[in-house]
Amino acid sequence: MSAESGPWIDLHSHAGRCFLAGLPAGHPMVASLGASSVAGAVRDARAGGMTALVLATVSDFAVLRPDPVTGLRAHREFRPGEAYADHRRQLDGLRQAVAAAGAEVVTSAAGVGQAARGGRTAVLLGCEGGDFLEGDLRRLEEARAAGVIVLTLVHYRVNEIGDVQTAPPVHGGLSRFGRDVVAECGRLGIVVDCAHASFATTTDVLEAASQPVIISHGQLGHAGSAHPRLLTTAHVTAVASAGGLIGAWPAGLTSQSLADFADEIIRLTEAAGPSRVAIGTDLDGNYRPVLTSYAQFEDLAGLLRGRGLPQDHIGQILGGNIEGLLRRIIP
Repeated sequence: MSAESGPWIDLHSHAGRCFLAGLPAGHPMVASLGASSVAGAVRDARAGGMTALVLATVSDFAVLRPDPVTGLRAHREFRPGEAYADHRRQLDGLRQAVAAAGAEVVTSAAGVGQAARGGRTAVLLGCEGGDFLEGDLRRLEEARAAGVIVLTLVHYRVNEIGDVQTAPPVHGGLSRFGRDVVAECGRLGIVVDCAHASFATTTDVLEAASQPVIISHGQLGHAGSAHPRLLTTAHVTAVASAGGLIGAWPAGLTSQSLADFADEIIRLTEAAGPSRVAIGTDLDGNYRPVLTSYAQFEDLAGLLRGRGLPQDHIGQILGGNIEGLLRRIIP
């Protein structure tokens, strides 16, 4: 990492590798995600010069199956208590893997700064999908006490919180319980993530939130592109105008190469502004990824420079914007 580039932070690295330990060998998600170790991923991040990355549990993981249209979908309902138990299993596995890598879980912006000054890679914990809450708001405080500082409200299953991009709406946006969840996140100091949320859910979140929110990993749709996970300009600008961030997602939905992804970042920057864009790789569970290693962050910075983006804007996008948001929400 060059000195002038500032912190490199991955807003959404996923952690699918960790979850596979709880699944039988024949489970289709094992074939989809592989079976590498999270500890290895953290070591790769350190070798690539990363300042921090967010590793997230996936609350609906046990009920997901590949889907040719949406990518993934829930194929059955949870049994009572199943989502919560799997969330606890995944969270324990993440913490063990981070420790095995000799890394540190941090729960504040100050912790990220201390790790950076010490030449260490910090790990922030998140939950992708609030399914584990199962309607019980007290579990959110429990998750925060366990080190979780990012909550992606929904994933590929419409849960008790709100509607998703990839399934028919049930709540018409954010549910009443979802509004309580957003308010509690504000009280506890948890970053609210609207990735996977429908536009209606996102706008409801923006009305209910006391702090800026993020879309940790998303792509801006444009002419010739079509997928339910793509964002409209209205979706992006709603979050950006409320002070939030959109994590550019290096998925194969609209990109075929790292150079294409650089173009996607430029388009997103033009729509949202350079102070509202970040990087969310979804590295362990991405669809046809065009960024597969943290070593490519240097290449990505070079591609953005080649497209005329000023160095200070590149520094913002690769980590500075996230650092600023964390200082505001979890100083």
